Amino acid sequence: MSTALERAFRAAHEDLPREAPGSEETTALLLQLVGALPDAPRIVDIGSGTGPATLPLAAATGGQVVAVDAHGPYLERLNGRAAISGLGDRVRTVVAAMDDLPLADGSADLVWSEGAAYIMGFDAALASWRRLLAPGGALVLTEAEWTTTDPSPGARAFWDPGYPGMRTTAGNVEAAQRAGYLVQAVYLLPDADWDAYYRPLAHRIAQLREEGVDPAALAEVGREIEVRAEFGTEYGYTGYVLRPR
Repeated sequence: MSTALERAFRAAHEDLPREAPGSEETTALLLQLVGALPDAPRIVDIGSGTGPATLPLAAATGGQVVAVDAHGPYLERLNGRAAISGLGDRVRTVVAAMDDLPLADGSADLVWSEGAAYIMGFDAALASWRRLLAPGGALVLTEAEWTTTDPSPGARAFWDPGYPGMRTTAGNVEAAQRAGYLVQAVYLLPDADWDAYYRPLAHRIAQLREEGVDPAALAEVGREIEVRAEFGTEYGYTGYVLRPR
């Protein structure tokens, strides 16, 4: 990524309410699909960003949430949001890479990750994060997937360079089962969850364009919105509720 593109990307994403498709409604639904959890469960939210899932999870479960992200400024804003919402005593933030988590084995009743597992890959995430789960624990993550077995060249041109291992839901279900998980639930995120991510991003890109930020770099940042508009029926994000067998 060029310096100009990196600056534009950071500027466009810095103040977004979320960094991937999703919604509080989807977070609540996936949590409901998990089923029974201990009272005041121990939760780890990996790739938490500014906390679009962290805070609803803390509020809904009464548990303690460890929010992990590699980008410290996101966690600073999460801490501020947690304090304002009265959840500051139930959220702890940790700056760390998702493939090198400074957390003890068996320390979580629920491991959560929305829109972030693709950074290390679905299989690697399933293998790496399993050690965090206490007996009876659950892993919930959302994953970018093909919704067709024959994606068009235009869709592949966007996704293949960054995520060449992207699969269909059937492929990821099979991979989760091979990794020793029971697939308890699968849920394709609705278009509204993409709008919740892209509308603020498009608005921020327009602001930056008026402020004189490199238009070519901003066009590249916004390219994913155009790709979604043209090829959105060919891919999506799918939520998984998994339990180790």
